[in-house]
Amino acid sequence: MVSVGVLGASGYGGGELLRLLADHPQFEVGQVWANASAGQSVAQLHPHLATMADLQVAAFDAAKLDVDFVFMALPHSQSAQYAAEIEVPVVDLGADFRLQDAAAWSAYYGGEHAGTWTYGLPEIPGQRTKIAESTKVANPGCYATAIAVAAAPLVAAGLVDPTQIVVVAASGTSGAGRSPSVPLMASEVTSGVRAYKVGGVHQHTPEIEQTIGHGARISFTPMLAPMARGILATVTAPLLQGVDPAAVAQSLHNAYDAETFVRLLPEGQWPATQMTLGTNSVALQWTYDAHAGRVIVCSAIDNLGKGAAGQAIQNANLMLGFPEASGLAVNGVAP
Repeated sequence: MVSVGVLGASGYGGGELLRLLADHPQFEVGQVWANASAGQSVAQLHPHLATMADLQVAAFDAAKLDVDFVFMALPHSQSAQYAAEIEVPVVDLGADFRLQDAAAWSAYYGGEHAGTWTYGLPEIPGQRTKIAESTKVANPGCYATAIAVAAAPLVAAGLVDPTQIVVVAASGTSGAGRSPSVPLMASEVTSGVRAYKVGGVHQHTPEIEQTIGHGARISFTPMLAPMARGILATVTAPLLQGVDPAAVAQSLHNAYDAETFVRLLPEGQWPATQMTLGTNSVALQWTYDAHAGRVIVCSAIDNLGKGAAGQAIQNANLMLGFPEASGLAVNGVAP
């Protein structure tokens, strides 16, 4: 068994990591850290985690680190201050080490760029091998995962215009974290859907463009939906002149038919967030809008699963040579 620690265990991402690690056949949780919640038990922070109820939460102290692997599940811009002190392999669920462009980091997050680690989206060609050879991996953002998985194969195959990608995506409230906030109160959320960070200002924008590559430019409108967890993304782009729409299906099949966690749905069936609830899966479907001349790809993920903790464990499995799907669910929870 590999002993692991979770830094930032009090939040939703940290809690989901603990839930998945509890039943992982190769991992055991040895240390749990959350500075603001030090002295509490896991039972107090996450009462649904019965088998971990007695674990005690401590403030992080690098001198007392006694595990083989660390997951960092901290708010953006906080991971870098701890990373230099951690000498064992680590997956960071935050944004600190995702971006290659320091100017993009400064523009979207502010402050000094901490550097770039291996990007942890195994389904992007070439990344699986890089992840397996790395000791430090930057876990992708939730929106970036849902959108890049939908768009990257079409762009790579030269089927759509990468500079004219339009995305509208709805997320559950857990994507905003666990800190109390008026816009996230039940009375503010449950009766409607609203857009936020409109006009190219969402912090995942440069990450999405970087991951898709090929000079991609996106117009991204995120939305907050009245659900706790899940993302449903609709990605559209103009089909390039002379391209047969049937090539879109072929490119998606070529990219994902051999992938455990990405499923292209049967014709006529469209992704829904409940399909992926509690899983590390991505549900995909596509069509061609002949009226507008645009390809449409819809994707659904669990923002805490494939969008955070599940993907982090998928990356850790690769880094340590375990079966990639070890400890991870494919089948969703319904209704």
